[in-house]
Amino acid sequence: MDRRTALKNLTKALGYTVTIPTISHMLSSCKTETNSWTPHFLSKEEKHIVTHLADIILPTTATPGALDVNVPQFLDLMYHDIENAANKKLFRDGAAIFSRKFMETFNLEAINGDKENFVLLLSNYFNISSEASKIILNRQRLRIKNIKKDELENYKLYKFLLSVKRYTLFGYFTSEKIGENILAYDPIPGVQKGCISVDKATSGKVYALK
Repeated sequence: MDRRTALKNLTKALGYTVTIPTISHMLSSCKTETNSWTPHFLSKEEKHIVTHLADIILPTTATPGALDVNVPQFLDLMYHDIENAANKKLFRDGAAIFSRKFMETFNLEAINGDKENFVLLLSNYFNISSEASKIILNRQRLRIKNIKKDELENYKLYKFLLSVKRYTLFGYFTSEKIGENILAYDPIPGVQKGCISVDKATSGKVYALK
């Protein structure tokens, strides 16, 4: 599979519709570098992985992307300060499995991988049939003690990937930059105007939640 097709399929599977300019931008930024912040929870390799995954999920285009609003730092703090011990272990186990899969696929350590590598590998896990997706999501709702031994590795891998996706979206849409500058923002809501279109009310923008 070529990387352009992989990007299209991946973004559809993640729940986004992207334009050709967006795809072109993603392809041109395949050598995204992680910045110099020091994580509290993530290891050096996990930081590199999370940074690339967040950038793939929400890349910078005409609007800011995940890296522009410090999503990896947000995820790092959530796991350091909020998540419980069991979820922290699941995250680390899943990240380790992803790292091993990366090595098996590219004969390269994940910490040395670039965006193109990550896009192609992610396509293996999200460019799947709707039936397979339903099975995976239903399994994710189960407790780990109810997972069969031969399904455990895949369970942990998707726990990790879906956690990164969830925190990427959560961190992005609750950030100040996106809430105030991209979404419709009204810190002191006034008169309610019913029965009007979103286009007329906010120029088509979704409201930010304060």
